[in-house]
Amino acid sequence: MNYSLFELRQSQEVIELFINVFSDSEGQNEGKSIGKLVTELITTSASDLFGFVATDNEKIIGCIFFSRLILQNNVNAFILSPVAVNTINQGKGIGQQLIRFGIHHLKEQGVELVFTYGDPNYYKKLGFMHIREKSIKAPFKLTHPEGWLGQSLTGDKITIVSGTSHCVEALNKQEYW
Repeated sequence: MNYSLFELRQSQEVIELFINVFSDSEGQNEGKSIGKLVTELITTSASDLFGFVATDNEKIIGCIFFSRLILQNNVNAFILSPVAVNTINQGKGIGQQLIRFGIHHLKEQGVELVFTYGDPNYYKKLGFMHIREKSIKAPFKLTHPEGWLGQSLTGDKITIVSGTSHCVEALNKQEYW
């Protein structure tokens, strides 16, 4: 298994991965929706996006994206979304390894905070902690507030940040929250 930075030449393979994974687990409409999200996300400015892939025999079997999250205190923050590992390779720890690889890279780039919106039981294994919306507001009203999670990459405690937060244009839609 190899973990590396996403490259634009991998776009079509990555988009198809997300469509297939989310269609398998959530239905075709969700697959199309996440495929559209990824298509828009990969056009985000390089300074506001990090992508990582897991490959096996040169075939992409997993992919994650971190995009900039703008907080009122100007902390260097990113949000992890979306995440996909092809269906036949799920449950083997590939997603966790890919996320650890990505977080390590972001830490090296000076990113201070990382957030995600997902299953607390899964992401807590990777060092994410529940973030109360009163502490740091998500860009949109959350359908499942217990899924708003974050972690510090500096070792400092996550402090309260007043005001709003903003995500990149591709994630800037209530349907994803």
